[in-house]
Amino acid sequence: MSREFAVEKNQPCRTLGTGEVASMKSDAVFVLENANWPALLVDAASTILRTNQSAVKIFGSALEGENPLLAAIWSPENGGTAEHFLAQWERSPASPATLRFRVKGGAMTTFSTSICSFTKDAERWFILQLLPQMSLNGDNAGNDTTIIHKQKLDCALQMARSVALDFNNALTSILGYSSLLLSKAEANHPWRRVLMEVEKSAAKAAEIASDLAEFSRQEKVVRGQLAGNLNTVLQRCVETFQNSNQEPATWRLQLERRLFASKFDEAKIQQAFMKILENAVESFKGGGRISVQTRNVELAEPTQDRNVKLAAGAYVCAEVSDNGEGIAPEVLPRVFEPFFTTKQAPHRGLGLAWVYGIVTNHGGGVVVSSQPRAGTSVRVYLPAERDYVRDTGSFVGDLTGSQTVLMVDDEDLLLTMGDTILSGYGYTVYTANSGHKALDIISKSDKPIDLVITDLVMPVMSGRELVERIRQISPGTRILCATGYVGSGQHQDHTAYLQKPFTSQELLTRVKQALVTEVTPVD
Repeated sequence: MSREFAVEKNQPCRTLGTGEVASMKSDAVFVLENANWPALLVDAASTILRTNQSAVKIFGSALEGENPLLAAIWSPENGGTAEHFLAQWERSPASPATLRFRVKGGAMTTFSTSICSFTKDAERWFILQLLPQMSLNGDNAGNDTTIIHKQKLDCALQMARSVALDFNNALTSILGYSSLLLSKAEANHPWRRVLMEVEKSAAKAAEIASDLAEFSRQEKVVRGQLAGNLNTVLQRCVETFQNSNQEPATWRLQLERRLFASKFDEAKIQQAFMKILENAVESFKGGGRISVQTRNVELAEPTQDRNVKLAAGAYVCAEVSDNGEGIAPEVLPRVFEPFFTTKQAPHRGLGLAWVYGIVTNHGGGVVVSSQPRAGTSVRVYLPAERDYVRDTGSFVGDLTGSQTVLMVDDEDLLLTMGDTILSGYGYTVYTANSGHKALDIISKSDKPIDLVITDLVMPVMSGRELVERIRQISPGTRILCATGYVGSGQHQDHTAYLQKPFTSQELLTRVKQALVTEVTPVD
């Protein structure tokens, strides 16, 4: 599988040669396609698996045909064969290397060649990025060095994307199974706390994978955020602390039964409230009281709540109060300052600064009020819609179904997990590890397929191509796309998405939502 060279279908790409498709067994395009210097992907046998446009322009027909070899442009002056050079480089890496290649027209040209290698599915692959060598005394020496650094960075970004994709798939399996077991375990089950720790660790790893994926794109993208019920997040956070070894506390939850819908990144908001609750638990010794309250707020005109100025409109307000030691008046104005803390190591003073950043990035505000020895209250305001989203966490029974679902993914681990979860909740489940097998199942099934869940990045036939084919042959079939990354604009194309990694509850909820959504036939 060659997922690490995948980009979304809406990215620019060239048409791959037959040999390339046969060698890679993938419809993915080379991520260095648009680099303004030649870039080649080769295997240990020096077979060229991918080239970019710049390489085609410089080397011409030598890169065409079935399974072209690096030997076609390799100069004998490099000493030994291309295969021998790659094997020697593996034993003693040196990058950049000065190599000569035969360019279009037959002339030999010297290139400063940046090389990196990695293993995928027991195969060793190399990325060669070639920059025509220039005199170090020339005017362009500085630019030459800059481009070499850019080459190395692009290579690192490519491998970061590869790691993030594979990491997300593994985490999806871990989160899916652990959350399924949690949903089945009794509140006092001896393994429940252990499972919650597994789920927390997997969620943290998912954040790392997400950050790695965003780094690999070198751009800041706002994720497509769906309207959600903040009560669900708060209940999950409180349950985590109730089942932990933290200071014992008396918890009081007063959650608005018909809470306004608010758009938020669930993982980020959960992290923010976990930090707020952690501070509340640490505010007292020997036990205390913590109150968690949500309410709807409608403002007809701009309003000030201490340090936060709220524009007119609808908000959800979540307030966490404790009866702990409180905050001294001289300290209170500094609580949001990064690296400011009154706690002992290992606290770094980033907790509330982090909370502030997450909430304000959602367009909301954070208010802290406190009196020494009288406790602290933290109020979080998030912009809301005068609409309601049911708290799905409280209605597990509603997640069952009897429809037929086809799950498509080239990772067998995820197919097994999806089958286990969905069939356990009453669904009839078919699985396919390729787009062609999925189409075959749809055409031969005795009863209609109600929903297709497909990964977006797959070998041979991508998820997007599969979706297009399904909409042509079965316009009434509902579709849910699973992806490790929802880029800007994707959430606006009227396609339902399931963000990887996901829990069993998230899978079941998104399936339920997709099945009750009206389908508009394609003209």
